[in-house]
Amino acid sequence: MSEILTKSTARNIFYGGSAFFFAIFLALTAHSYLYMVNKSTDSAGLTDSVERGKRVWERNACFDCHTIYGEGARFAPEVGDVFKRWNGETDPAGAKQMIKDWMKSQPSGTPGRRQMPHFDLSDQQLDDLADFLAWASRTNTQGWPPRKSK
Repeated sequence: MSEILTKSTARNIFYGGSAFFFAIFLALTAHSYLYMVNKSTDSAGLTDSVERGKRVWERNACFDCHTIYGEGARFAPEVGDVFKRWNGETDPAGAKQMIKDWMKSQPSGTPGRRQMPHFDLSDQQLDDLADFLAWASRTNTQGWPPRKSK
């Protein structure tokens, strides 16, 4: 005894299944959004200075050489965690000064070596860029991008 699948039964299965998976899609989308807003991003730290620093980053096309969170050209070092690497968690002012000094000291003038262009950024722009990189370092990337173990 086999049952015959009627058109109305097939239609009900199709619409019911579509509605079920669409509801799952919406739930997962909401969960991802809430996770990003509440847990992985420092939304409280989004200041005007951070926003201006991101504009400095974009205007000077820093992503043409650097990566941030694994996105970019990979010609120069990842900067999404540069603030952490330069002891920004224990000495935020020192790390910020280190970033500013690094930017001011470029290019090194060494022939045959990769060099960072000199962008002639003002002190305000350097402060804003450092604030943006500090904010980026506080983002919970869950270990992304992966690093080679030493």
